[in-house]
Amino acid sequence: MSLSEDDLRAAIAREMPGVRADLERLVRIPGIAFDGFDHSHVERSAEAVAELLRGCDLEVQIVRGAGQPAVIGRKAAPEGAPTVLLYAHHDVQPVGDPALWHSDPFEPVERDGRLYGRGAADDKAGVMAHIAALRAYGDDLPVGVVVFVEGEEEYGSETLDELLETHRDLLRSDVIVIADSANWDVGVPALTTSLRGLVNCFVEVRTLANAVHSGMFGGPVPDALTVLARLIATLHDDRGEIAVDGLVGREGAPVDYPEDRFRHESGILDGVRLVGHGTITDRIWTKPAIAVLGIDAPGTAVAANALVPSAKAKLSIRLAPGDDPQSAYAAVRAHLEKFVPWGAQVEVTLESDGAPCVIDASGPRYDAARAAFRAAWDGADPVDMGMGGSIPFIATFQELFPGAAILVTGVEDPHSAAHGPNESLHLGEFARVCLAEALLLRNVAALGR
Repeated sequence: MSLSEDDLRAAIAREMPGVRADLERLVRIPGIAFDGFDHSHVERSAEAVAELLRGCDLEVQIVRGAGQPAVIGRKAAPEGAPTVLLYAHHDVQPVGDPALWHSDPFEPVERDGRLYGRGAADDKAGVMAHIAALRAYGDDLPVGVVVFVEGEEEYGSETLDELLETHRDLLRSDVIVIADSANWDVGVPALTTSLRGLVNCFVEVRTLANAVHSGMFGGPVPDALTVLARLIATLHDDRGEIAVDGLVGREGAPVDYPEDRFRHESGILDGVRLVGHGTITDRIWTKPAIAVLGIDAPGTAVAANALVPSAKAKLSIRLAPGDDPQSAYAAVRAHLEKFVPWGAQVEVTLESDGAPCVIDASGPRYDAARAAFRAAWDGADPVDMGMGGSIPFIATFQELFPGAAILVTGVEDPHSAAHGPNESLHLGEFARVCLAEALLLRNVAALGR
């Protein structure tokens, strides 16, 4: 092995100023893949990532299916060495209300050791962690690498399956590192070993052919908003536990998550009680959850004194590991159709779904990752953690590359506010992430194929 641990520590320290400068350049590109946004910025983002990979002496191509551009860079493995696929994504979430940001979302700013900006953590830091590890090795890379940087993850990875299938042979690898999760805390690394699945759907209720006078007809005629409110309320019992038959849930997440820490990190207001039962980790990792994401109905500023004829809500159902998106959607739809009050018409339609996953994180390659984390975090033991969010394509990777060890790593911490206003990256932790990835490549190389 040409580079020792001390060599890699020195190399990462040497490369971090340039890595940060390139991260800031990426953050300045508002590459949002959602409909209604200027997708030329996603193209610019892909080109910038391609340039960074070419600078690491990789063979690079920008690929696309029916959607946004992804970038693939490849360097062949030395004789007998394994190949590692390094995944991240270069697109970002919309910023939401700019007034909630303390600085321009696309102008990176450092405050109190954190770099603020949309995508600074999710997931342009993931891109740059891969670049940092490659730069640390230079011409002495001990493994083959395939860097795959997607361009529409935040929009749901609609064409990712197509890209993976098309470029399956090019992407084939022994280890897959997905740098799109989080660490347990500042100072405590983690491997993500389970993720919930997702079903997003719409429920629309109708009670009238058109709006009518609320005084002349109100009383015997139910308005659609009241119907929708009562219907949504049936999804939970009085304790806040899911009341939909057929959704899978289990207990037994072994990690302790103190309630006071959870309340602080979630931002829940004083006096608001947590709902459901079981440990915090059970409730966010291994049980289903249902939330109302939005409602289509007249706004209060423009509402007339009229009964609303129709109302529509968007529901997000997070699925526990072991559940199936199709059966879960069928269960929710059957519940809504059964419990709609007063004979109102109801229509339930699916928007999108994604499978949950569980990773058996045992064996020498996972031990190699834990050893890398332990060294980068100065002896702190990594946590095997679940994730309440969803990365549905991990199940696709598991299906297409059944022999590969999938390592879901993170650049975020509990204070990163990914997807929210004032997203940020802890710069000290980011340096540890970069070192950990360099050490991981070294440890995997020592295992051979």
